[in-house]
Amino acid sequence: MELVLATKNRHKVDEIKLILASASVNATVKTIEDFPRIPEVEETESTLEANALKKARAVFQATKLPSLADDSGLEVFYLAKRPGVYSARYAGPSATYAENNKKLLNELKAVPPRRRNAQFRCVIALITDKGEHVVEGITEGKILEAARGSSGFGYDPIFQPNGYMQTYAEMPLDLKNNISHRAKALEKLKPHLRDYFTS
Repeated sequence: MELVLATKNRHKVDEIKLILASASVNATVKTIEDFPRIPEVEETESTLEANALKKARAVFQATKLPSLADDSGLEVFYLAKRPGVYSARYAGPSATYAENNKKLLNELKAVPPRRRNAQFRCVIALITDKGEHVVEGITEGKILEAARGSSGFGYDPIFQPNGYMQTYAEMPLDLKNNISHRAKALEKLKPHLRDYFTS
């Protein structure tokens, strides 16, 4: 049986595949790149939940296959939970990871460590012919004053999860996959995935 991931982001695809494999989900994982006729779905909604559902519904409608979509955001409490739903395009519609990080660090310049608390939040939507499921995962931490590490993507080099000395970008992938916001969301989704793909 096939499961379609509603993303072209190879970092996300690799991360999700590894987490699903560790959960013994018996599915052939595909992405929207395997279905070139699927129209581009823009993340125009005002919440992570709405964006995830919008993408999953569009892919399910186009493929009639189980479809999984996520939307993730970095929420910095000092900035009233910005960038949040706009994390991927914080410095502009075509911003690079480095440009987004630079803008965020500039906004937090001179803000002391005790006020740099943040959380990564991931919302995942799964759409199948049996219905819809939406789950959420959160990892709390803080924003550093400078980037560290070369792994991961997005804001990983400036986010240090609580209880760890490493940033996401300094961690081995297996460790990040155990504690990340996306891993926590997928953990909640595992019963639904196992039920669907083993029935």
